[in-house]
Formats: sequence, C-alpha cells, structure tokens
Amino acid sequence: MESSPPTPDAGGPRRDFSAAAPSAGPPSFDWLLGRLGAGGRRQRLLLALSCLPCLLLGLALGSDALLTLTPPLRCRDANGTRLPENATGACQEPPCQRWDFGTLPALRSNPVTEWSLVCTRAWAVPLEQLCFLLGFAAGALLLGHLADSVGRRGTLLLALALGCPAGTLAALAASPSVFMLGRCLWGALLGGMQLALYLSRLELCCPPQRLPVTMAGDVLVVGGRFLLLGLALACGSWRVLQGLTAAGLGLCLLYGCPGVFPESPRWLLASRRVVQAREILLALAEGSSAQESEAQEALEELDNTCHLPAAAQVSLHTLLSCRNVWKNILILGFTTFIAHAICHCYQPSWDPLQDPHARFYLLYLLSTGSAGLACLFLCLSVDRYGRRGILLFTTTLTGIASLILLGLGNYLNNAARVTFSILGLFSSHAAGSLSIFFASEVIPTIIRGRGLGVILALASLGGLSAPLLWLREQHGSFLEHIVLASLNILALLCLLLLPESKRKALPESLHEGELYRRPSLLRRAGGCEGRGGRGRDPA
Repeated sequence: MESSPPTPDAGGPRRDFSAAAPSAGPPSFDWLLGRLGAGGRRQRLLLALSCLPCLLLGLALGSDALLTLTPPLRCRDANGTRLPENATGACQEPPCQRWDFGTLPALRSNPVTEWSLVCTRAWAVPLEQLCFLLGFAAGALLLGHLADSVGRRGTLLLALALGCPAGTLAALAASPSVFMLGRCLWGALLGGMQLALYLSRLELCCPPQRLPVTMAGDVLVVGGRFLLLGLALACGSWRVLQGLTAAGLGLCLLYGCPGVFPESPRWLLASRRVVQAREILLALAEGSSAQESEAQEALEELDNTCHLPAAAQVSLHTLLSCRNVWKNILILGFTTFIAHAICHCYQPSWDPLQDPHARFYLLYLLSTGSAGLACLFLCLSVDRYGRRGILLFTTTLTGIASLILLGLGNYLNNAARVTFSILGLFSSHAAGSLSIFFASEVIPTIIRGRGLGVILALASLGGLSAPLLWLREQHGSFLEHIVLASLNILALLCLLLLPESKRKALPESLHEGELYRRPSLLRRAGGCEGRGGRGRDPA
C-alpha cells in the first residue's frame, strides 16, 4: 500500500520518541484524495460552505468593541440642570444621579448608556470583556476535546444549536449581570464554532490548497468586522445587532441536513471509521478529473481496511509522552499569546486624536485593515518562503516596532510613531494568524481538536491585555509593553526549534506527529563534514 506520511526533515527523525509505532491502518487522506481527484465540484462546495460562516463569526467577534464603548458624558444635578462636560470631575462626590451621554459611533445606544455603566459602575465594562474572552477560551478547550471524540460536524452543530439561545439571552438581558452571563456563554460557543470550522476546512484540503483556503476563511472574518459597522448603523440598537448576529449563525443549523455538510473524512480515517469515510470520499470524487484506474485502486485499498476496528481514544499518559508534539504546541501557543496580546499596546500611540468618533473609527479600521493586509501577505509569501521563515520575520518586525516605540518614542514625531504603530499592528496580526495555521499543520489529526483548542484559548487569553489596559486607564501600559516585547524576543528564539511543514502531508497519528521535528544542528554539521571528507580523499 502506498501512503504519504510526513517526510522527515534533513537529518532524519530520532528513534527514541515515546509514541508507539503505528499499526497497519487505512491509507492516508492525502493519498486517497490525490487518486480520487482533488478539486472536484463537491470538494469546492464543501470548502465554500466551511468558509461562509466566518463572515458571521467576524460580526460576532467584533461586536464587543461597539458594545463596551463609553461615549462622552455630562451630569445633571438634582434640579435637572445640565452641568458642563468634565471628564475628570464628573465622577467625584457627590455621585451623579442622572447622566446625559453623547452620541456613539454607529449605534444609538449600547449597554454602557442603557445601564449607566460609568464611574462607580464602570467596573462592569472590563468585566464583560473578561467574561467574553474567558468564555471563548473555555469553549475552545472543551469543544476542542469534543471535536476529537464525536467529530467536527457534531461539534459545529452543537455549538450552533446552543449559540443561538445564548446570543438571544444576551440580546434580551434586563440587567448587566444577565448580559455578562449571556456574553460569556456566547463567547464559549463562538470558540467552538471557530474551532470546528477551522478544522473542517483545513482537513478537506490537499497540501497546495491548505494555505489559500485557510486565509480565505480569515479574510472573511476580517470582512465581517468591516461589515459590522454598516450593520450597526442600519440597526441602531445594540439589542437588534446582537439578535441578528445570533439569528444569522442559527441559520447555519441547515448544515445539519443530511448530505449538506458531512463529517471530516480525514478525521474518520484517522479514527478508523472507514465505512463512513468511504461514502464521503465517493461523494468528493464527483465531478473530479481522476482516472478511473487510480480511483478504483484507491477504493480497493480502502476496502481492504474496512475490517479494522475503530481506533481507541488517546489516553492522557500516551499524550503526555509525546514530547515533540507538546513542544510544538507550547512554542506556537506562546507565540500566539504574545502576538494577540502585544497588538493592543500599539493603540495608545494615537492619543493626539481628540474627536472620540474619529478616534474610534480610525483605530477600528486600521486594526481591521492591518489584519486583512496581514492575511494577504501570508497568502502571497508563506508557500514561497516557508511557515517558519515568515513567522520568524513577522515576529522580528513586531519586536523591532516595539523596541523603537519604547526606546525612541519620546524623540519621534507623530508621523513616525504612527508608522511604527501600523507596522506593529500588521506584523502582530500576521504572526498571530500564522501561528494558529502553523500549529494546525503540525498537530496530528487524532488530537488536532484538543491541540488547536489550546492554541485558540491562548489567543483569547492574549486579548485580555485590552481590558487590563482599560482598567489602568493607560497608566502602566509602558511597563506592560516592555514585558510583552521581552517575551516576544524569547518567542523569537523558541521559533528556531520548530520544524517546517511546507508542502508536507498533515500528520495523522501521534507517531507521525513525533516525526515533525527540526533536524539537529550538530547532526547536520556532522553530515556536512562527512561529505566534505569524502570529497577530499581522492584529491
């Protein structure tokens, strides 16, 4: 049987890893897809279906910026007299009984204005952001484990079925506590949706398709964030905006109709559910240009393994023994955390902008636009220069931008500070997106849900730097930026230990995941010396 396990890097894999050698199993998905015909009508349709909900995910994930925005405010005294606007003295004693809020960008009202979450109640705003981000992290971890147990399709449908009521609960909340509960549940289920969709589209691709399809999904998430402003202007009310987003994702439950969005055949093969995988692969072969002889050979190989029992669940002891898999997950998780945390440190460089509406739109559009440009840059460069090389490059750019802003910020004019802030935003977005994609390629299929859940959870935890900066009202942001810039340099050194996954098949088992290791520099040097010695002997 011809198969296509990941090709070890030069220098060869070490033979002392702890994972057991794989037993005879079904042929790899990439081998089967190559013979049944990649790029058929059915495959293209499924890839499009796995990307479309990313537009709604962008709407849902970006709405927090509008829901937690505090507009300019003025106090009215006990007689109803409107006092002059004074941001510093408005929260002094005696406490204000009634507030007049200024206009908001895009929306007419939000939870801050509806429940007067200012001054003594302002703690509820960062707490809501905290609940949303922690909910996202918890959902990615829990539903990632579920994706490896029951499948990607089942996890997606469960998250969609529970996400619609959770989003509706947040939209109909009558108090800040109920709103925070709804947003926490909503964030948890959004984490599960993003994880399941990411896995589904990645695992349907052959190696040349992986990068463009993954970046297409990320671009749609960015497009959803741009669309959010227009939708908010049309809705006016934050409740309508939240409800529409939940209803739109609820429509994706149509993916549960038979034959519309099947289970990931790659995961079915890795878990040895060969009969179900055969049916889906036959459907994928429709409309393809595969030769009949090659397709028949692939189906015969698949039929020969139908008698194999389903693979047992990976035990915790076996998982912990795979040191190389854990090394890759921890390094890429650390890089993802730093990239998503440090991007918020570049926003204080825009302080000279006085108009709150202009400031909000500029920050929002520049942050979202830099994320879109980062996706385009990755799509054009990563397949040419490699995952590890571009990740090193973007992480280095992030460190350079941070060091210049920290060390020379007081000596730079406003245009230079803005330039390096945009550079930092762009490079941190690129490093964060590429770290997630890189991790999804080196984590084996059998535990990819759990591994990618850890990566997405760390990305969400990195986003906690935004409410932490808000809590301190920008006091101490300099120290936080220094800490994150130092950790960014440490991440840069750790990236040198990663393998390269360009043009390689995805690892399916833990054994194949252990083969994804960087060759030893000493072994490579020794090999070069040996070749040089053989070349000098005849002379």
